Amino acid sequence: MTPFENIGNIPFDVNVLSAFFPNHKHINEKARALEKNGQIIRLKKGMYVASKMETGKELSKELIANHIYGPSYVGCEYAMRYYGLIPERVYQVTSVTTKHSRDFENAVGRFSYQNCSPEYFAVGVRIEQADGVSFLIATPEKALCDVINFSKCLNLRFMKDVESYLEEDIRFDTDALENFDIELLERCAIASRKQSSINTLIKYIKHVRHL
Repeated sequence: MTPFENIGNIPFDVNVLSAFFPNHKHINEKARALEKNGQIIRLKKGMYVASKMETGKELSKELIANHIYGPSYVGCEYAMRYYGLIPERVYQVTSVTTKHSRDFENAVGRFSYQNCSPEYFAVGVRIEQADGVSFLIATPEKALCDVINFSKCLNLRFMKDVESYLEEDIRFDTDALENFDIELLERCAIASRKQSSINTLIKYIKHVRHL
């Protein structure tokens, strides 16, 4: 058994690596050797994850995103795709954070982080469990609000704008709106920088649901 089998696909820092190899004084050199051998993957400076070759476990981009830069949750298009709300594959994992906006790129993929207020961050986030790991991700409602919130030039003034945006621009599964939590959307709107656009979205959902 290798030391990485116990840690599985959970990202770890250089201190954990030092604990695994206490006899190595130059742990950064050891890390580079392990990376070259394909045993570990460098996520950012001082942070790694064991490869599937070492653990037999698939890597979780969502869990990795939570670890690279936080506090953060997976949101926007990636979360919408996770729930099957849009048909296109999404390759960049976009997360939302209360820290400054940043981007990271590594062998696993590209990870982008969008800044928001603490008030907006706190609304509509859940702990998802999948493939033996847990991670923070936006609810379906919050994921849609995220996309609206961070689209700088988007202004949904009328219900026809919402309909066009959902059906043509992002090809959103509008049937899912039947199960959307209106109260949660209202809380997102209050904390959002795009309150007016999200309020128009709420108005549209109420209209199609005859509320």
